[in-house]
Amino acid sequence: MNPNATATLHADRLQALIGSVRKVILGKDEAITLCVVGLLAEGHVLLEDLPGTGKTTLARALAKSIAVEFRRIQFTSDLLPADVLGVSVLSSGEDRFVFKPGPIFGNIVLADELNRTSPRTQSALLECMNEGRVSVDGYTHELPKPFLVIATQNPLEFEGTYPLPESQLDRFLLRLPLGYPEREFEREVLKGRLSAEPLDEVTPVISGEEVVEASRAVREVTVDESLLDYVLEFLAETRRGGHFLLGASPRAGLGWVRCAQALAVIEGRAYCIPDDFKRLALSVLAHRVVPVAHLGGGDRNGGACEDALNELLERVDVPT
Repeated sequence: MNPNATATLHADRLQALIGSVRKVILGKDEAITLCVVGLLAEGHVLLEDLPGTGKTTLARALAKSIAVEFRRIQFTSDLLPADVLGVSVLSSGEDRFVFKPGPIFGNIVLADELNRTSPRTQSALLECMNEGRVSVDGYTHELPKPFLVIATQNPLEFEGTYPLPESQLDRFLLRLPLGYPEREFEREVLKGRLSAEPLDEVTPVISGEEVVEASRAVREVTVDESLLDYVLEFLAETRRGGHFLLGASPRAGLGWVRCAQALAVIEGRAYCIPDDFKRLALSVLAHRVVPVAHLGGGDRNGGACEDALNELLERVDVPT
């Protein structure tokens, strides 16, 4: 099939998916689109914002819009790795140990309040996110596909939390804030929940197999050499000093390119354009760099990273 025709076919289904989630999460079209980008790019998403802004609802709405299995893990300080991954138990009938899968064995997994659990449990989750498999008692168990972890955390509450270090933040393909809705959308939220719960009315509009096929199409999207040169120059600028103590890693560059390819598929294109990269830059890169302001004890998740990256976006020449 013609690449453009294939891209259009996937785009129709993916736009239906975005439209389904949009009925529940009002006024956050960009965040919804970027969650779908993370799904297609086979990465994972960190939703970071204040309580009550819709992080959990967004994850649930996305999962209910796809005919796949959804799992939710509420992270607490006493949660153990086995509570996430699963455990081998002795089967009395078979006289042998049988593996009982944990909640990580879902297609879309909501890791709620990830920063409330211990580093040991965080590491267990992040390892299977990265590997796509779970190893228990010497046996390896493949995770299902599609597989997306949407983790949430509150960036302002530090009592009893374990903030993710830079090396673990780098495991997330995208970090997204939601923020408060605009007044007109908040009014619609209040009105829409007076007599019903919109989330209850969400039904699947796309199958898991269709999502997997769209993910395969992502890797076939053309990325021009000039765009790769742009990515390399931008990454080099983050490492040259001045703005950042820690620049963007090669993994950040790979993720940036893959997200741009996924965005092209969502928009029905078989090729990337410069605007794809500029649109995704903050969501892909801001949590992977450490600003110079961090030396003075500043908040590494504040506006310093975004401001510095925006300056680079203005300064580094974009191919035409």
